[in-house]
Amino acid sequence: MAPKKRPDADRLPISQRIDNRMDNPKRRRLAPTDWAIKGELFLNCSCDLFCPCVVSLGKHPPTEGHCHAWMAIAIDEGHYEGEDLSGLNIGLLVDIPGRMAEGNWKVAAYVDERASGKAYNGILQIFSGQAGGTTGLFTMLVSEIIGAEREKVEIVREGKRRAIYIGRKIQGEIELMEGADPDHPVMISNSKYWMGPDIIAARGLKSRVRDFGRVWDFGGKSAEVCPIDWSGPK
Repeated sequence: MAPKKRPDADRLPISQRIDNRMDNPKRRRLAPTDWAIKGELFLNCSCDLFCPCVVSLGKHPPTEGHCHAWMAIAIDEGHYEGEDLSGLNIGLLVDIPGRMAEGNWKVAAYVDERASGKAYNGILQIFSGQAGGTTGLFTMLVSEIIGAEREKVEIVREGKRRAIYIGRKIQGEIELMEGADPDHPVMISNSKYWMGPDIIAARGLKSRVRDFGRVWDFGGKSAEVCPIDWSGPK
């Protein structure tokens, strides 16, 4: 007698079945912590203008089938367990093999060399997702942290231009896209995107990544600028 097949309704995606039935020793565990960050995040990725991940909330495939990106975070105000994070800069190298929402991200972090020991460790807790709150989803999306380094992370924010420089590793420059009103750039507002509800569209200018075996160039590709107001678990 042929074995009975389980109804399709009972089937789970492979990733979900693995998550539910097997312990993943690489998965970071949540350790909810008191933290908060206000500032700005901007990025440049390998998608054509405009990145479909924003509106689809990561469910639509990136235009190249994968998403390679650098991210820059300028902390205007912030703390981690009482340690001041204000004025610090962070850079991220992000390698996503498919749809953003499906996970398996590989990430490298570059933390401002001016950060104290506690601030450095706190930033890594926040951006690994372990501190919980706004970035807590990273414990599910990021499968591997390929590096974490103290570096001189220079961020420039002038008018419609944004830039990040981390030695020869990341040299990224982007420009906000001008709208019908030149004083108001093209923007997606009131979204449910994880970074924040308002995403300003931008375009990569000079954009090079040379680290951890990655050699990427995003000139002319999709970029985003987003005011952030993130915090730990409420």
